[in-house]
Amino acid sequence: MQRLLGGRAGRQAADRARGIDPRPVVPRALPVAATARCAFDRHVLDGAEVRGALLGLVVKLGHLLRRRGQVARSLTLVLKFAGGTSWEKTRRLAEPSAHDDDLRTLAYQLMDAAGPQRGRLTGLALRGEDMVDADQVAQQISLDGAREARLVAEGAIDRVRDKFGPGVIGPAAVLGRAS
Repeated sequence: MQRLLGGRAGRQAADRARGIDPRPVVPRALPVAATARCAFDRHVLDGAEVRGALLGLVVKLGHLLRRRGQVARSLTLVLKFAGGTSWEKTRRLAEPSAHDDDLRTLAYQLMDAAGPQRGRLTGLALRGEDMVDADQVAQQISLDGAREARLVAEGAIDRVRDKFGPGVIGPAAVLGRAS
């Protein structure tokens, strides 16, 4: 290899062929946004069905963020309507979070702001944006025992999902009824 490529390049090619690479491993930076999508098989007018799908997206997005060790500062809801039109709205969270409860509250506010009473929906997307590492965010001490219990349960549910798959525990079991 040294005769073909030259001294340094030949040694480097021979080392790489043997699996020797002295360069340090640098982890890739995590993305600054995460998206959960849902496409409907048919046009949907039913508000309960749409809220149920939105709740599923909240749980999916929250689990993804917690698995990555990130929190979102804002959420964007995208509604796709029949005919190809779409509606998009972004709002900031009161504090950066990856917890299903916080994401659900803001996602429902975004859905209420859209007011799609007569719109035939073909799909939804929920995007967490302006994300940072979870360890960079201050942890607020809470005196709300019910919220603390939900956060502990959320961690246990994440471990069950990681072990047995995402379909084991549905979003309604986690957060209650969608409507």
